[in-house]
Amino acid sequence: MLRCITNYEQLFYGFQNINWKAVREQAKLHIPAIEAYDETLLEEMHGVAKGAGVDFEDILALNARSEIALTGNESTSFADGCTSIGTASPLTVDTIIEENWDWKEEQKENLLLLKIEREDKPNIMMDTEAGIIGKIGFNNHGVGVCLNALMTNKKTDGVSIHLGLRGVLDSISIQEAIKKVHNGQIASTANFLIGCSQGEPKGMILQTEVSPFGIAYINEINSYGVHTNHICSAELKQHLEDQNILRYSDSMIRLRRAEQMVEKSIYDKEEITIETYKRWFADDFNKPGSINRYLNKTAPRHQQTITVFSVVMNLTK
Repeated sequence: MLRCITNYEQLFYGFQNINWKAVREQAKLHIPAIEAYDETLLEEMHGVAKGAGVDFEDILALNARSEIALTGNESTSFADGCTSIGTASPLTVDTIIEENWDWKEEQKENLLLLKIEREDKPNIMMDTEAGIIGKIGFNNHGVGVCLNALMTNKKTDGVSIHLGLRGVLDSISIQEAIKKVHNGQIASTANFLIGCSQGEPKGMILQTEVSPFGIAYINEINSYGVHTNHICSAELKQHLEDQNILRYSDSMIRLRRAEQMVEKSIYDKEEITIETYKRWFADDFNKPGSINRYLNKTAPRHQQTITVFSVVMNLTK
């Protein structure tokens, strides 16, 4: 936990010129929205802080890190660089989602595979960073979610992206999951790949761009969807400026490559399984800026990211 806080303290100061005290104050602006959304999330963050021996504001800041890091001046902002793919019927019998999560190499030491068991809400299995209570994972009702960071020029004091992810994971259906992120209640912009399976072949995946201005489904083909790190929705672009300065040289290339691999499997009439996903996400076309990202030491420091973890989830099985 302390390593995670130290890492983000250094990142915010180095690339946004914000000290940790200011970060904590910014994070506190989200408290009223979180309380209205689900006050138990505040209780959980208080509990995490107590258990770790840190202040509640430290944990709150970690859970609002995307709002602080990914919104504002494109010359200083820095972003996760991730690729997500989901498939469902009729392309695949099972509903499968996967993501390569690209971020700072030093965060490897601060990752958790977290299992949450409860009687009154869904049980969750989640890949996350120490102190962050919502991220990438699935629950025992067949609902799962992946995340693609998006850099924009606007945010609100609404519910932070990571707590929106937790809202999805606390849902028992795809309808309930969408209710947790629509109507502009999420503070900043991201893509949530939301999948849900109710058994073979009853499943669905939605590449869902969430924002303070509402949501947009951007996978036009119902049986699969691909996303990287730029805004795809024309509707959301009317309200937001995409500030990913690498969208043409990086994000769009990864998007096209991912689409190409899915289309190749379809053309070859290949049965798409977990093993297919593993091959897709190991792809190193356009290395080092490939789907399986490698460290590029010639890039500015804030753009030096790698694939920190890869997760594939069969929501049917």
